[in-house]
Amino acid sequence: MATILPGATLGILGGGQLGRMFCIAARNMGYRLNVLDPDPDSPAGRIADDHIEATYIDELALDYLARTCDVVTTEFENIPAESMRRLAEAKPVFPSPEVVEIAQNRNNEKAFAAKAGLTPAPNYPVFQEADLEKAIETTGMPAILKTATLGYDGKGQYVIESLQQGIEAFRASGGVECVLESKVELKKEISVIIARNQHGQSAVYPVSENEHRDGILHITIVPARVDDAVAEKARQQVQQLAEALDYVGVLAVEFFLDSNNALLFNEMAPRPHNSGHYTKDGCVTSQFEQHVRVICGLPPGDARLLSPVVMVNLLGDLWQPDWRILLSDPNTKLHLYGKKEARPGRKMGHYNVLDDDLERALATARKTYSRLAGD
Repeated sequence: MATILPGATLGILGGGQLGRMFCIAARNMGYRLNVLDPDPDSPAGRIADDHIEATYIDELALDYLARTCDVVTTEFENIPAESMRRLAEAKPVFPSPEVVEIAQNRNNEKAFAAKAGLTPAPNYPVFQEADLEKAIETTGMPAILKTATLGYDGKGQYVIESLQQGIEAFRASGGVECVLESKVELKKEISVIIARNQHGQSAVYPVSENEHRDGILHITIVPARVDDAVAEKARQQVQQLAEALDYVGVLAVEFFLDSNNALLFNEMAPRPHNSGHYTKDGCVTSQFEQHVRVICGLPPGDARLLSPVVMVNLLGDLWQPDWRILLSDPNTKLHLYGKKEARPGRKMGHYNVLDDDLERALATARKTYSRLAGD
């Protein structure tokens, strides 16, 4: 594949905030953007050169995207794999449909990660109620029953402490394919982002430390407050996984760090990731510019951290706050996603706090959030 240079048209499946930030980075670099998204008011669609309002299985829309774009990517992993394969018959598609398909299923994802040398928490696939007894023997109690597909931000997850609870949770899930996973005694949750092009050139970002509320990312702290050996192992394992996948694009990998300091693979996201939003202000190259670069065959940009940084999500539960609280601080950078309707749990924006002292940045980020929330 020839290098794709500014002036070319990039296609993106999905028009949410990740697509919007990708479009902004690409436009700043001189590319044109075509977005396929069924929402007539999608955040990315409103700033694209061409917004194709259609479902992700609309063959005419897919064919139009393939005709008009030089390369196609996706902003989330739940795009039908057959749609991506149809596009790939005509134009380069990154990440590949095969990689996205692996990431769409927790059982496949964990199996692939284990084969690549990473260590998932003890887990067992559950296809029917009869599998639960054997699954519990593998995971022990307590455990978490997760739907194998379409789960994100804590959705489709049930903590169980008995076989009966497992049966009830499986029925509540609709009897779809699940995975039972040991409930790890967590010390920290961390993640690492890597960018890799089709030539095998890659750049790995610093390890980030993540705090969740109700299953949704709340705060990301960079650099993560973990031992150097743990950080280096996490970065090495992400590199291993990307190479095993022959990955092209930006890939985020989430890990659990348990009470014994063991590093356990949780899941991967084949796209820019919420825990990488700190890169927009804290790194030489943002994850969104990086994604543009590597899918176009360019060498990855410098992923070096310029300053300790703390990212805080702004959800629809807290809307609209007094923006002066954020904008009066010269070290705080606000990013809003252009969504017109705020709903509880919906990601509306984020802010990054930069400071030479990480703990001071974290204290400022927490204090600012409390003021926004009126605490």
